[in-house]
Amino acid sequence: MAGAPLPPPCVFCQIARKSSSTPLLHSDDKVVAFQDIKPAAFRHYLVIPVEHIPTVKDLRRRSEDYSLVLHTLNVGQTLLRKDAPEAEQFRFGFHQPPFNSVNHLHLHCFALPFIPRWKHIKYISLGPLGGFIEAEKLLEKIKPLSTNTS
Repeated sequence: MAGAPLPPPCVFCQIARKSSSTPLLHSDDKVVAFQDIKPAAFRHYLVIPVEHIPTVKDLRRRSEDYSLVLHTLNVGQTLLRKDAPEAEQFRFGFHQPPFNSVNHLHLHCFALPFIPRWKHIKYISLGPLGGFIEAEKLLEKIKPLSTNTS
C-alpha cells in the first residue's frame, strides 16, 4: 500500500549487518555476538543469528535450525570461557513469547552471579506459559528425528 509506514527496522538485524556502532565480540557467516546493553550478570552476552528469525517459536525440528542453535550456544560458551574463566557457573537460554524483548532470536549467555541477584527472575522458566528456556532444552525440542539411512 503506497504511503503506508514501514515497520521500524529490527535493531538486531542492524547489528548483524554491522550497520550499527555496537562492538562485536564475535562475527561469522551465521551469528554475531555482543554485550547486552543492560547486563544482568557478571558477564552477559547476546548471540544472534545473522538471518532474521523472530523467536524460538519460529524454529522447527530440522537440521538447519538445530545446527544454528547449537552453533549459537557453542559461540556463547567459547566467549564466556575465554572472558570469564573464573566464573563458577554459566547459563544459556532464550526468552519465549510473550517475554522476549526484541523480536529477533537471541541467546542470553551469562557468567553468574546475576547482578543484582533479583535479576534472575527475568530468566526463569514458566513451564507451559513460556518464560525462559535453557538452550539445552530448546535443542532437545528441535532435534531432528533420526532417520535410518542404512
